[in-house]
Amino acid sequence: MSTIKILWVDDEIDLLKPHIMFLEKKNYDVSTCQSGTEAIELVGEENFDIVFLDENMPGLSGLETLSEIKAIRDTLPVVMITKSEEEYIMEEAIGSKIADYLIKPVNPNQILLSLKKNLDTSRLVSEKTTLSYQQEFRKIAMDMSMVNTYEEWAELYQKLTYWELELENIEDQGMHEILESQKVEANNGFFKFVERNYQDWFNGSDDKPVMSHTLFREWVVPQIKKDDVPTVFIVIDNLRYDQWKSFEPIIGNYYKKESEKTYYSILPTATQYARNAIFSGLMPSDMEKKHPDLWLNDTDEGGKNQNEDKFLDAQLKRLGLNLKWDYHKITSLKGGKKLVENFNSVKNNDLTVIVYNFVDMLSHSKTEMEVIKELASNDKSYRSLTTSWFKNSPLLEMIQKSQQLGLRVVLTTDHGTINVKNPSKVIGDKNTSLNLRYKTGKSLTYEDKEVLAATDPKKIHLPTINMSSSFIFAKGDLFFAYPNNYNHYVSYYRNTYQHGGVSLEEMIIPFVILNPR
Repeated sequence: MSTIKILWVDDEIDLLKPHIMFLEKKNYDVSTCQSGTEAIELVGEENFDIVFLDENMPGLSGLETLSEIKAIRDTLPVVMITKSEEEYIMEEAIGSKIADYLIKPVNPNQILLSLKKNLDTSRLVSEKTTLSYQQEFRKIAMDMSMVNTYEEWAELYQKLTYWELELENIEDQGMHEILESQKVEANNGFFKFVERNYQDWFNGSDDKPVMSHTLFREWVVPQIKKDDVPTVFIVIDNLRYDQWKSFEPIIGNYYKKESEKTYYSILPTATQYARNAIFSGLMPSDMEKKHPDLWLNDTDEGGKNQNEDKFLDAQLKRLGLNLKWDYHKITSLKGGKKLVENFNSVKNNDLTVIVYNFVDMLSHSKTEMEVIKELASNDKSYRSLTTSWFKNSPLLEMIQKSQQLGLRVVLTTDHGTINVKNPSKVIGDKNTSLNLRYKTGKSLTYEDKEVLAATDPKKIHLPTINMSSSFIFAKGDLFFAYPNNYNHYVSYYRNTYQHGGVSLEEMIIPFVILNPR
C-alpha cells in the first residue's frame, strides 16, 4: 500500500512539530508550508491525498486558499483548522465542501481520526459491514428455516434488502454471491409458504395480510379521515421495496416518515390485476361480476387499466365517503410537467390520486433496448437508474410542491418485479396470455414443481375466461418459455425484469405515510 501524502498549511507550522512527528511515526508522509500561496503552488505540483489548512493566516486566508485549491483539484479532501468558532466561517467552509472542521488546539488523535474518517472510511466500513453480515448470515439462515407467517416473511425480506443495500459498495464479490444465494433460498421458502396459504387468505381467515384489494379501505381511508390535512395518494407502478429504500433519503429532505409498512400484492402480480384491485377494493372475479363494463380480461382487446378512476369512484361510494377528489395518471414527461404546473389546485381536494408509470416503462424498455439492458444489468444498477430518474423527475417536483402546500403524502406501488434468470417450459393454445411470469388459458402443460397452479381460479377470486381455464404463476426467478424458437426466446428475455409471479420482490411491497417537514 502506498504511503499517504499529507500537506499541512499553517503560518505557525513550527509549533506543530510534535503532531507532524506523531504522524510520521504512523508512516504518513507530511509536507508543510506556511502560507496559502505556497500551498496553492504545491497542490499544483504534487499529488497529495489530503490537506490540513489553517483558516487564520496572513496574506491569503484559509477560505481563500480553500477556494483556489478546489479550483485546481476539486476532489482533494481539505480539513479546515481554526481558532475561531464563528458560525459564518463554519458555514463558508462547509459550503465550499471541506472534508472536516477542527477547532484549535488540536491533539494528535483528532488529526488521526480525521485521516481515518476521510481516507480510510471505505476500507473500514467495508471490513465492518462484511463482518457484521457474516455474523447476521447465520441468524438469517436460522430464521429462514422457522419463518411461518406473512409478517415474518415481510421482516425477513426487509432484512435481506437491508443487507443488500449495506453491501452495495463493498468490493468483496464473495459477500454479494452469498447474499444472492440467500435470496434464492428465501424465495424458494416463500414460494412454498404462498402455495400453502394463499387460498386461505380469501376464506375468512383472520391471519391474513393487507392485500391489494383491502389496501385502500384498511390503510388509505384512515389517513384521509384523520384530520383536515389533504392527502396525496401516489402509486408508483412496479416499484420494489429496495428501489423505495434507495430514493427514500431524497424524499427525507421534504417529508418525515410517519410510518413504513409492507403489504402483499395479489396474484398475478401484474398491473391490470393488482392496481385495479387497489382502486376498486375488489378482487378481479368480483370486478368482473360487479363492473362488467369496466373490467377487461387478458384476452379482451384494449387497455386493461383505463378505468381506475371509475373503479375508485365506485369504491368511495360503497364506503360512504363523500370527498372532493381528483385522479391523474402520468405516463410521459410531458404529462408530469403539466401536472406540476397546475399543482396548486390540489390543495382544495380531500384526496389527490397520482398514478406514476415510469418504473414499469423502465422494466419494459430494459427488455427491448440494448442500452437499458447495459444500464440495468443487475439489481444494484436497476436501483441506481430508478434513483437517478426520481431525482430529476416531475414526481419529485410534485412531492416538493405537496410539502410547500402542507399536504400529507401516502406513497405505495401495485407490485414489484424480479430479474428473471431461468426458463420454465410451458405449452398453451393461441389464446394463452402473453405474460412471462403468469399464464392463463385452457389445456396448459407445464412443469409442476416450477409453478403455483390455480386449476380453479374462482378459489383465489380470479376470473375464468372459459370453463377449463386455469392460471399458473412462475416460482422465484423463472420465466415461461414456449418450446418453439426456444433458444432465441430464452436469450432475449433472460436477465430482464418481469412481474406476475410469486417472489418476495413482486409480492411484498412498500406502503409509506409521509408528513411535511
